[in-house]
Amino acid sequence: MKVTDLITYPIKSCKGTHLTHAPCNVRGIEHDRSMMLVDSDGLFLTQRVLPRMALISPTMFEDTLTLNAPDMQPLSIEVGDRGQKYKVVVWRSTCEAVDQGDVVAQWLSDFLGKAVRLVRMADGHVRSVNPEFARHANDQVGFADGYPYLLGSEASLADLNARLPAGAGPLPMNRFRPNIVIDGEADQPYAEDTWKDIRIGEMRFGLTKPCVRCSVPTIDQATGISTSTEPNTTLAKYRLWNNAIIFCQNLVALGSQTGVLRVGDAVEVDSR
Repeated sequence: MKVTDLITYPIKSCKGTHLTHAPCNVRGIEHDRSMMLVDSDGLFLTQRVLPRMALISPTMFEDTLTLNAPDMQPLSIEVGDRGQKYKVVVWRSTCEAVDQGDVVAQWLSDFLGKAVRLVRMADGHVRSVNPEFARHANDQVGFADGYPYLLGSEASLADLNARLPAGAGPLPMNRFRPNIVIDGEADQPYAEDTWKDIRIGEMRFGLTKPCVRCSVPTIDQATGISTSTEPNTTLAKYRLWNNAIIFCQNLVALGSQTGVLRVGDAVEVDSR
C-alpha cells in the first residue's frame, strides 16, 4: 500500500490544498484546520450551514494566507498570533483564538453573504482529543472536528461508488475531506476498519475511531451545492457504527508527533 494524496485544509470547511509532501506537528499536517470562520457569537461555521464555503480556496506560504473564490479578487494577508484574542466554540470545545482582522473578515463576509470572522487557534492553546479514544494523554487537534488526521482508502471509495444508484456517482474523494489517501489493502474495501497501528513513511499512527459523517459528503465540492442525499443514503444501508453513518478513519500520531509525510510513502500495518 502507498499514499496517493495528501491534503491540508488551512481554513476549516474550505477547499483543501493538495501536497506532495506534508510536514506534520502536534496538531496534524502543517496548517490543517489552523483557522476557521465564526459568527458574531464566536460559534464555528461550516459547510453544513454555509455550503458556499466549499468554493473558498485558501493556500498558505509560510505566514501568508491567500484566498481565492469565484468572482472575488484574490486576497493575501499575513496571519499570526498578534490579533485580538477571544474564546470561540467548535463542537464541545471552547478554544482561545486570534482574530485575523477586518480586511479578511469583510472579504469572506462579502462572498458568503453573512457576517463572519476568521480566527486562528492561539499558539499556546491545547485542544485535546476525546480522551475516550485518545492513544496518549497529550493527543491534540486544531479546529478539525475531533482528530488530527483523517485517512481515506481508494478501495473503500470504489466500493461505495459501485453501490450508488445510477446517476448518483462516481463521487470523488474530496466529498469526505481526508488528509491522507491511500490506495487500499490489496483492493480490499474497508480493510482499514481492522487496523490498530500503522506506519506511513517515517511516522507511526494509531487508529482511534471511524469518522462519523454529517451532511457535508452530500455537497458537491466543485459547486458548493447539494442536489442529492447521496452518498449518505447508500452508506446508511451498510456503514453504521453506533447508529451513525461512517466513512474514513481518524488517526493520531504515535511516538514522535512531528515528521514529514510524502505521496508515494509505503503504508504498513503494524497491528490489527
